[in-house]
Amino acid sequence: MSKFWSEEIIQKIRKGYYSAVYFNRTKQILQEDKNLKSVTMQIFQKKDSTIVCGVETVKELLRETTGYFENGKWIDKHNEISLFSLKDGDSTESLETVMHIKGPYAYFAHLESLYLGILARQSKIATNTKNVVKAANEKSVLFFADRFDYFLNQELDGFSAKVGGATGVATSAQASFWNNEPSGTIPHALIAIYNGNTLEAAKAFAKNFPQAPFIVLVDFENDCVKTALAVARYFGDKLYGVRLDTSESVVDKSVKGEKLYGVNPQLVKNVRDALNRQGFENVKIIVSGGFSTEKIVQFEKEKVPVDIYGVGSSLMKGNIDFTADIVEVENIKIAKFGRELKPNKKLQAIDIK
Repeated sequence: MSKFWSEEIIQKIRKGYYSAVYFNRTKQILQEDKNLKSVTMQIFQKKDSTIVCGVETVKELLRETTGYFENGKWIDKHNEISLFSLKDGDSTESLETVMHIKGPYAYFAHLESLYLGILARQSKIATNTKNVVKAANEKSVLFFADRFDYFLNQELDGFSAKVGGATGVATSAQASFWNNEPSGTIPHALIAIYNGNTLEAAKAFAKNFPQAPFIVLVDFENDCVKTALAVARYFGDKLYGVRLDTSESVVDKSVKGEKLYGVNPQLVKNVRDALNRQGFENVKIIVSGGFSTEKIVQFEKEKVPVDIYGVGSSLMKGNIDFTADIVEVENIKIAKFGRELKPNKKLQAIDIK
């Protein structure tokens, strides 16, 4: 049974439902001609310092959907395919060979769109996450990107974020490959329902979820210092942390300066200093709202007292495009000009049996 896809989706993949039509037609031509020539399919991408991710997913794709239909019955041929690849989490440079798939092309021609797309998306998220984690100087980074893309992507996005070094995710789907629970805080919506009273909303949360890590959002009234102190005084040691999520279009009441919008270094320092003066040095500060690699680099350069970064939309930006080319046919080198066979000693045999 597949750990990534339902039986319905597997059947659609086998039928070429998600494949570019020219790959499906190529497969049909080869089957009609009984052409079972073995090939080496070579895969690479064009950006330096890319974190490879999606290898495990491609492995399962090949295992579950390599073959063909005969009289309406699926003929499984994954045992005739070999996979050689870098591992999930490996770093690769521009034009470096990332993967070789070997075997009769007639059995896996319909999968090219899919394995390239898998590698493209998962590597993008893993790479973006890795860059943020590096910028954060080993501080925890929470993957809060659930709201920025189609929800059925969440499971593999969560896996990719883990490969990139994130320490937590927001949804159960994202956490499905972590063997742990999703993490989060009190949302603005709960505070609004409690008439805008953060303390009352926090009380309700603590009552209903006493075992959950207790982190309170403190920017609802746009006075993070006042709200953070109020919840810290009430809950004491029960309070794990406060989260600052001030809108990038407003200036918090505790900040002096017209241009200090959103969550900025001065706001974080104000909250940290206020908590420390009241004896709440153990309360963590979590920040979110528009954080990117560049913003985190600036915060760390200024030694802003952040304990945990929550990062969302910036982890979904950009593209890492993978390309596949046949570079050998029946062990004879043959390829499109400029795409010749490029052996890579770092590739490892991946068991897809």
